[in-house]
Amino acid sequence: MLAIKLKRVGKKHQTTFRVIVAERRSKLDGRFIEDLGWVNPHTDTFEIKKDLVKKWISQGAQPTNTVHNLLVKAGAINAPKIAVHKKSKKTKTAEASA
Repeated sequence: MLAIKLKRVGKKHQTTFRVIVAERRSKLDGRFIEDLGWVNPHTDTFEIKKDLVKKWISQGAQPTNTVHNLLVKAGAINAPKIAVHKKSKKTKTAEASA
């Protein structure tokens, strides 16, 4: 199954990510099929090739949760964002004992 995911590139402490299409189980530093854009989390800038994203999604590629939220932000897909970092629900007994 194909996935649209992030590939880490850049120097230490200057990380940027490439948005790629690859086999879901492949290693992040391994082979990829196509490069769809880039993301810089330090400056919150990104560039996504929307036409290629739509092509790969129509062919069955599934974006990861983080990439899905990025594509929604870029306007490449129309869908609600997915909560990636959910806070755990603490029970009242655990809070009382703490």
